[in-house]
Amino acid sequence: MKYATKTFVQNYGSILLLLLGISIGSLIGIFFPHIVNNLKPIGDIFLNLLFVSVIPLVFFAISSSVANIDGDSVLGRIIGMMSFVFVLGIVVAGLSSICFLYLFPVDAPLAIEQTNKIIETVVHDSWGEKMVRFLTVSEFSSLLSRQNMLAFVIFSFLVGIATRKSGASAETFRKFINSGNVVMGNLLVMVMNLAPIGLGAYFAYQVGTLGPQLFGFYAKPIGLYYFFGIFYFFTVFSLFAFLAFGLKGVKRYWQNNILPSLTALSSCSSLATMPANLLAAKQIGIPDSVASVVIPLGTTLHKHGSAIACIFKIYIALLLSGKEFFDPANLIMAVGITLLVSIVAGGIPNGGYIGEMLIISVYQMPTEVIPSIMIIATLVDPLATMLNATGDTVAAMLTTRLIGQKLADPIPETPG
Repeated sequence: MKYATKTFVQNYGSILLLLLGISIGSLIGIFFPHIVNNLKPIGDIFLNLLFVSVIPLVFFAISSSVANIDGDSVLGRIIGMMSFVFVLGIVVAGLSSICFLYLFPVDAPLAIEQTNKIIETVVHDSWGEKMVRFLTVSEFSSLLSRQNMLAFVIFSFLVGIATRKSGASAETFRKFINSGNVVMGNLLVMVMNLAPIGLGAYFAYQVGTLGPQLFGFYAKPIGLYYFFGIFYFFTVFSLFAFLAFGLKGVKRYWQNNILPSLTALSSCSSLATMPANLLAAKQIGIPDSVASVVIPLGTTLHKHGSAIACIFKIYIALLLSGKEFFDPANLIMAVGITLLVSIVAGGIPNGGYIGEMLIISVYQMPTEVIPSIMIIATLVDPLATMLNATGDTVAAMLTTRLIGQKLADPIPETPG
């Protein structure tokens, strides 16, 4: 019994501490909302530590993994199958959302709130110029900003390819990036030890400030989103894990998805969740060559939660404009916009606002609906982020299966 208790504490102690911290934070947010602004700096410190760790972590993880892949065909299969899984996930999210809204419609049109708080941060340029900003930056220093994460991921990927092509001449550099990957992995573990305090403080702030808005004007569409999102989270992700590796895949996914889920839910940041996802992938047994490519790219290109939110925003916007959402032409455009917003706009700074402008433009709606769909986007952000971030791990599992590889045995956790 003593041995079993010790093993349980070793395996689940960190998760229990995290749940305790978040539970205490939630209670503070509910009963003492007046003090949550004083706790927010503690959460911000934790998130800032994660953000500054993510940049070098991504570089070393991607470049070392790509540099150590044997053969161009293996790398090509990973990229090809990853792209297929990403598109499949977004299409499934979009189509299932449409079916849900057909079964559970919002009965009465919602009145448009008059507000002058429309965010004017979207850069008005051509789609060609948007693609340039989406894929590249003009200065090396700009790569180090988390606002340009996709460009940095592409750069790290190219460094890995260049290292492979350099052969024996790059052996010293290869050892450097391999060592850097180990060092940054240990740094990540150190930072995540602060998660119970940091995420607890941030949860207090989220509950204290966001909670009251959920019971106001937008209660019904927001309630539908949360109901469907939670259902989707447990059923569709379980289905994907089952398709990847059967019941073993489902068990391993959910055993190791607690920390990433709580990190995403409290931080509302897929980028801040990436380190927890990489740790979870290692525990699940996903090969490093797959996880280190799929998860960083998935952070900007693979967004189940954003796809569901996009369908909901289009539905509400059309409802406010007096148009029929379930018209076949509107449905086809909705799926197309969802793909574009989830994959392309996700990697552009202020990409969410670009998505809202795209919805207004394509459906030729009055600009007065923008505040309403922006408010909906804000209120669903915690769950959307959780779906976005945790979907990357199950995508890595599917990619592993499709390229013909197997899950490795989980790495046992060491105490402390």
